[in-house]
Amino acid sequence: MQKLLELKNLKTYFNTEDGVAKAVDGVSYSLNKQETLGLVGESGCGKSVTALSIMRLIPTPPGFFAGGEIRFEGHDLLQASEAEMRKIRGNHISMIFQEPMTSLNPVYTCGSQIAEAVVLHQKLSAKEARNKSIEMLRLVGIPAPEQRFGEYPHQLSGGMRQRVMIAMALSCNPALLIADEPTTALDVTVQAQILELMNRLQSELGMGVIMITHDLGVIAEVSKQVAVMYASKIVEFGSVEQIFSNPLHPYTQGLLKSIPKIGEKIERLNVIEGSVPPSTHFPKGCNFCTRCPYADDTCWNEEPELQEYESGHTAACLKILELTRV
Repeated sequence: MQKLLELKNLKTYFNTEDGVAKAVDGVSYSLNKQETLGLVGESGCGKSVTALSIMRLIPTPPGFFAGGEIRFEGHDLLQASEAEMRKIRGNHISMIFQEPMTSLNPVYTCGSQIAEAVVLHQKLSAKEARNKSIEMLRLVGIPAPEQRFGEYPHQLSGGMRQRVMIAMALSCNPALLIADEPTTALDVTVQAQILELMNRLQSELGMGVIMITHDLGVIAEVSKQVAVMYASKIVEFGSVEQIFSNPLHPYTQGLLKSIPKIGEKIERLNVIEGSVPPSTHFPKGCNFCTRCPYADDTCWNEEPELQEYESGHTAACLKILELTRV
């Protein structure tokens, strides 16, 4: 299939008082058209910075791109001018942010905020933009869309606000949708509705999706490919079946073991001991060596690279062959 997005050795750093923080350090992955890629990892691993890098929304300074490429439909976004990026954002690449109440402007109606993007990118008249916005509100399952068009964000529930964000993101029919933890602040029932909605809209509109989350259940629900991220790097990449049935990296194994299973009697949840090292002082070797139960001197001194162990299934660990023989 034709590649929609390709990241090659992306490095996004920030200058801080403690030194250079390597928020994204050599990340590479690709996404085909009309597919969903799940990007999973704990808080602070670089998931959102990767998304903001794709959108070119990194504040510079203190942030800067230290290297790599972000190729969208064959064009390197890091070489694009700011004027070119303004035409791409919201039109060809859209993003749903984690908390809709902080993303939606509280002093403008929900409908006017959707219409603004349509007028800017699609060059529609005010009346056409209103009709398009109401159509989008109806598409995402909001009842009485004509009424909701004139309401403010605080008048809607959390689930409704997230649907407004989805309507806004999809109003210009983008080729790529980046969803940054779109269901984190929602209860389980509404979360399931939002995921079902996104699955349906993707199949109807034919867009590629990057789903960013720390919830492996969400990944299993919507993604075809999964990238596991830890401490600014991709440590494992594969299909959903490969990641869940045969996790190779010790970090991925730890994440899956920490999920409680229905019917299983447990006294204490499994945890990954320790904490993520600061991005200004990563270890010389593997970033996970400070928490890995299998780490030895080699792990502390030699940085692992992603290696392919079966078709499409890669992992960055010096111990994998040794562990799989046990």
